Amino acid sequence: MNLTDRKLAYRIFLVMASIFITSLVVSNLIFQKFTSFDFFGLYTFEISVGILPYPLTFLITDLISEIYGKKMAQSVVTAGIFASFFSLLFVYVADWVPATDWSPIGDALFTKVFGGTAIAVFASMMAYLTAQYIDIQIFHFWKRITKGKMLWLRNNFSTISSQFIDTFTVVLLLCTFGKIEWSKFTALVLSGFAFKALVALTDTPLFYLGVYLFKKRFKLKENQEITLDTI
Repeated sequence: MNLTDRKLAYRIFLVMASIFITSLVVSNLIFQKFTSFDFFGLYTFEISVGILPYPLTFLITDLISEIYGKKMAQSVVTAGIFASFFSLLFVYVADWVPATDWSPIGDALFTKVFGGTAIAVFASMMAYLTAQYIDIQIFHFWKRITKGKMLWLRNNFSTISSQFIDTFTVVLLLCTFGKIEWSKFTALVLSGFAFKALVALTDTPLFYLGVYLFKKRFKLKENQEITLDTI
């Protein structure tokens, strides 16, 4: 691969990493709003709106794992952790400084909206750390076993398995810290996992398309990865 292609691959990696980190930070900031919707009369989902951008992070880590390798995927996960705690720092500073009398958003309302962010970030990070690293490990396990074939298997198996761990862990911690009533534990775990699993299944075509476009543009062979350390 020539230098021009390597630079393009690096820029694409930065864009995907940015989308990943943004999705993660946003999911932590908006988690306190819950919604429900009926899925064609088959099932009623009750989920935090923080879940909405979260499945995108698993699609991106799978793409990075497939194209750029395990090490680069883990580096993005680590960057996401730092970004989440960094955003938490500024949320706390913003909550700490007093609002003016004419401020459209007063101290009480701001605290009500963002006051649970610390617990959310802690719960999310514990779940996130566990789930994302497991996702990457499972993905590369199946990639090694299948010798780079059967994209759908490693994409869905790794994502769905790690999404259950993520959902169970974050709801457990939120209930433990009193942010959610224990009576809602089972329903939220089932709804959250079902929604994430559904998204994981539906994003498989996007995963295939992404891998296809990468391999075509950069002329990658079967099971070949792009290395960025020489740029």
